[in-house]
Amino acid sequence: MDKYPEIIYEDNHVIVAVKPAGILSQADSTGDPDMLTLLKQYIAEKYNKPGNVFLGLVHRLDRPVEGLMVFARTSKAASRISSQIREHDLTKKYRAVVTGTFKIPEGTLTDTLLKDPGSNTVRVVKEGTPGARKSVLEYRVTDSKQGMSLVDINLLTGRSHQIRVQLSNAGCPIVGDTKYGGTKIRGDLCLQSYVIGFNHPTRGEYMEFTLPLGTKSPWSLFDH
Repeated sequence: MDKYPEIIYEDNHVIVAVKPAGILSQADSTGDPDMLTLLKQYIAEKYNKPGNVFLGLVHRLDRPVEGLMVFARTSKAASRISSQIREHDLTKKYRAVVTGTFKIPEGTLTDTLLKDPGSNTVRVVKEGTPGARKSVLEYRVTDSKQGMSLVDINLLTGRSHQIRVQLSNAGCPIVGDTKYGGTKIRGDLCLQSYVIGFNHPTRGEYMEFTLPLGTKSPWSLFDH
């Protein structure tokens, strides 16, 4: 990453940027770099804004995940985009490279997930387990090569580590995801949030942004 994250789009109301793998969405106790702080610094520098810069965090991506994020530059934009998220009107698509392939190339995974905050891990448990939450995603295998598959994912619920845990539980862990049974590789977890779409908070028009398929291995195995 250069000094600041890659900016895909910006205006007076929103910024769409690419979160690199390994960068936090928001600051935590580690003090490591995070998207919210970096983009506030970017705005302050670009527009010569003294004092505190407003930037609304309306959604998050897990630290190991690369992908598109939208940030609100006004409180009105933050409120309107947050409302779209609550109403499931914000489009977000993921893709992953997994080990193996699914017996059924397209389907829905439904599991009950429980998070352990102490270890920052999530596991599949029986329905009715206290604190556990129903988790649902749709998947579609788009290509398979050399014992790996490229999978398109649509989240129907937004749980912590959901994609990683559900794909692993289905027997197809994400390549590079050693926490949940994936093979160790040189590089990052092979999970990318590659599409984000929303209605512009003031103009109302639908806007959608897409990241290209990665060019590093194992992404490079698949058609571009």
